[in-house]
Amino acid sequence: MKKYFLLFSLAASLAASAQETVYPAPKQKGPVVITNATVHVGNGQVLNNASIAFENGKITAVGASVTPAAGATVVNAQGKHVYPGLIQSLSNLGLVEINNVRSTNDVRELGELNPNIRSIVAYNTDSKVTNTLRTNGILLANVVPQGGLISGRSSVVQLDAWNWEDAVYKMDGGVHVSLPLLMPQASFLPAAAGAPDPVKAGMEAIDRMRSFFREAKAFHSSGVTSTETNLKFDAVKGLFDKTQKLFVEANTIKQILIAVDMAKEIGADLVIVGGADSWRVADLLKQNGVSVILSQSHSLPILDDDDVDQPYKTPAQLQKAGVLFAIADEDGNTRGRNLAFNAGTAVAYGLSKEEALQAVTLNAAKILGIADKTGSIEVGKDANIIVVKGDVLDMRSSVITDAFIQGRKIDLTDKHKQLSDRFEHKYELRK
Repeated sequence: MKKYFLLFSLAASLAASAQETVYPAPKQKGPVVITNATVHVGNGQVLNNASIAFENGKITAVGASVTPAAGATVVNAQGKHVYPGLIQSLSNLGLVEINNVRSTNDVRELGELNPNIRSIVAYNTDSKVTNTLRTNGILLANVVPQGGLISGRSSVVQLDAWNWEDAVYKMDGGVHVSLPLLMPQASFLPAAAGAPDPVKAGMEAIDRMRSFFREAKAFHSSGVTSTETNLKFDAVKGLFDKTQKLFVEANTIKQILIAVDMAKEIGADLVIVGGADSWRVADLLKQNGVSVILSQSHSLPILDDDDVDQPYKTPAQLQKAGVLFAIADEDGNTRGRNLAFNAGTAVAYGLSKEEALQAVTLNAAKILGIADKTGSIEVGKDANIIVVKGDVLDMRSSVITDAFIQGRKIDLTDKHKQLSDRFEHKYELRK
């Protein structure tokens, strides 16, 4: 009987700590001060033995002479490093749960031109993936739709929420476009008779997309008040008044040049997504104020005659050219968890540690249009902060001990930790 009682107690304890019972943190109550820390501001500055105070979700003081307010909760970070919360600038989080299980995917729509699609309304705050990202220091993510030529609009979310209305940090800030590859696909089989030319078909698709943007711009600049609503045209209105950005998935030089030309034509702020060949045209990107999101640094180069380590060197080359860029982790296996370590790899190939940190914090915030609220530890910004035992960019030492989103201390329990605890218990591995 005693044996069955113990088994029942173990099962009950596991159920009680299941991820489903990790509730979003309530609004911050009372001031909090993190003391005795090495503070990495996110803008290149590092403050030794410094403190950070925040109240009502906002940072109120940063520096070596911060005096805790009466009744403040004090977090002693002696020997630890404090960073801005990391930002995943490119993600299908909450839209895809299991890549190979179709019923858990809600990331793409039928058709070519879908600017009216909004990723935010499909965002699932109960995803098991979310907590694993928080454990790795990622507190914000840009949730991006996929499919077609114009995939839809992305929104930035904070990763501690009951529903998408609570999660949204910046609504519909980007219109996402995917350009055809514009080159024949390598194949061991001979081309079928009458098969369409992929380059010609790709250019025709691009012409259809450009015609759409021209018509949308004419619709909004005509000055004529229409009694009819065009959902697709209304969805891209922000491109023309600069309240939205145009995110174009482009890797080759040809794709990047087409994207720059298209953005110039409609007068939109352009962000290149992918950007494998961006280092080749870095000066052009700088001249035109084009930003880049490097979607996957841990990959092979796209051309056979490129250096095998070119993806690792690209961030430093963009930094040297003065191009604003962010680093992302779009790997379908890691689901974004390697974001900080992608940035860490770039340190071994030319970036400084603070430049690499900026690529996943302040630079990402600038590109996503949220730098006024987050991305660095500065007075007046949201208290999106992580406390780390070790170097957040180093896989060997990075251990997140505390995390705050808008001043709320969040629970860092996740499914991976629970499984580890379960089997350490089973095989009596705990000391």
